[in-house]
Amino acid sequence: QVQLVESGGGLVQPGGSLRLSCAASGSIFDILAMGWYRQAPGKQRELVAVIASDGTTNYADSVKGRFTISRDNAKDSVYLQMNNLKPEDTAVYYCNVVGGGRHFEGQGTQVTVSS
Repeated sequence: QVQLVESGGGLVQPGGSLRLSCAASGSIFDILAMGWYRQAPGKQRELVAVIASDGTTNYADSVKGRFTISRDNAKDSVYLQMNNLKPEDTAVYYCNVVGGGRHFEGQGTQVTVSS
């Protein structure tokens, strides 16, 4: 059973940066897309960023210009570089991968932006 393992979350001050990483514990064939969702307390889960197999990226309007998604196909890994973080970015961030006819999601990593 392939699992996604996230890392890189934590506590950071407003204006700071974090880099989230997500790696698959095994090989995922024919990956179509990799991305990050987030869910803040009392709010609906929202898509933060996604990167397709051809490298095309899409971002939520709230993170455009601040977050960058990237992937390493050889490692079945996806990353989220988050700069100029704001308190409203506080949430649990979930890695998602669609591939091999399946949808995988990680356990989530907490990101807290606070002074």
